[in-house]
Amino acid sequence: MSEKRKVLLCLNHLGGREIDFVLKAFADNWIVPLGPDVKAFESELEHFIGGDRKAVALCSGTAAMHIALDCCGVGPDDEVMVPTFTFCASVNPVVYLGATPVFVDSEPSTWNMDPALLDTAIDARVRATGRMPKAIVAVDLYGMPASLDAIAAVAAKWEIPLIEDAAEAFGSSYNGRRCGSFGRFGVLSFNGNKMITTSGGGALMCADSEQAHRAMYLATQARQGYAYYQHDEIGYNYRLSNISAAIGRGQMLVAEEHIAHHRHVHALYRELLSDVAGLTLFDNPSPEYDSNFWLCNILLDDSVRVRGRERAYTAGIQGVIGGAAATTAETVSVHTDCEPSVDVEALRLCLADEGIESRPLWKPLHRQPVFAGAPAYISGVAEDLFRRGLCLPAGPWVSDDDVRFIVKLIADSIE
Repeated sequence: MSEKRKVLLCLNHLGGREIDFVLKAFADNWIVPLGPDVKAFESELEHFIGGDRKAVALCSGTAAMHIALDCCGVGPDDEVMVPTFTFCASVNPVVYLGATPVFVDSEPSTWNMDPALLDTAIDARVRATGRMPKAIVAVDLYGMPASLDAIAAVAAKWEIPLIEDAAEAFGSSYNGRRCGSFGRFGVLSFNGNKMITTSGGGALMCADSEQAHRAMYLATQARQGYAYYQHDEIGYNYRLSNISAAIGRGQMLVAEEHIAHHRHVHALYRELLSDVAGLTLFDNPSPEYDSNFWLCNILLDDSVRVRGRERAYTAGIQGVIGGAAATTAETVSVHTDCEPSVDVEALRLCLADEGIESRPLWKPLHRQPVFAGAPAYISGVAEDLFRRGLCLPAGPWVSDDDVRFIVKLIADSIE
């Protein structure tokens, strides 16, 4: 194809009144952490998420997860039940606190933590350690809600606090209830590639005002009520700046528009890919699930053969991945012991040749070297998804013409 374009996987854009809010913050000299825009942003988040949740705006979704785990009392030698099929930020804070992640595999329908396997894994950990896991982290992967009622029932059965990681699921719903409103805490992310952005940032949605007060106390260095600085606990510098909150307030004005666009893009992929044999588009498994389709994902059948397979895994990634999102370390080999299939990699390269960014699904964390030796309860679902899956562009900059171009590229690449 002669046409060449640049389509990134998921890049947000400033389409509301962000500049108005930011300029007013500068004019009022509110450029420090906290401030009136932070409070207003938190109120807007509470209204959006619902469920009587109290919002605490923070500097990142990872910070929100760290605070949530700390508020649940997670500490050295504790165990936390986590999904294996997720981004590492869902799990890294467990290790920050000196605890051990216990990985649980996915269910095929939602790609999220399997509730039945979670129940089995908790029983096994209690038998093995004589202690109850300290928390459960359920992730709404790629915007798809987890089976939250079933997971919440397991949490209630074992009397373990539930944290919902809805970093990728802003605007998604389960049984008519917004993601981020389940469990004791809900984690949101406003990174530059999320449904709305504050350029960087996140929020912790708390079940009540007492938990919210505790979270903000920890996020502001755990300072005691004296005129001087007195500390009885270790705290963190995790507050959101007023300038970032001002951007977020502008983004809230276009949040529903962004969510609708992602769903529109997914519907167009569904329509156009229906004629491409051997590909399956990840979709809502039943009416209870209403994903925001933060990313649109496909699975390749094992029968699919992609042109250019001989180029797959002949060279490593150079420089950065995801625009300027992440600087990578040098690798000693183009292969690892758990990687996408040759055909998935060949398809990624075919798309990249035409300026289309795509990416493999999250590599299961129990197969990451950094988590080697952590307990894991594995059915094989996550590894199979990782082997066969690819994320396609879905953000606000992706046009209908882009989707048609991408689908034609995919169809033409299949032998």
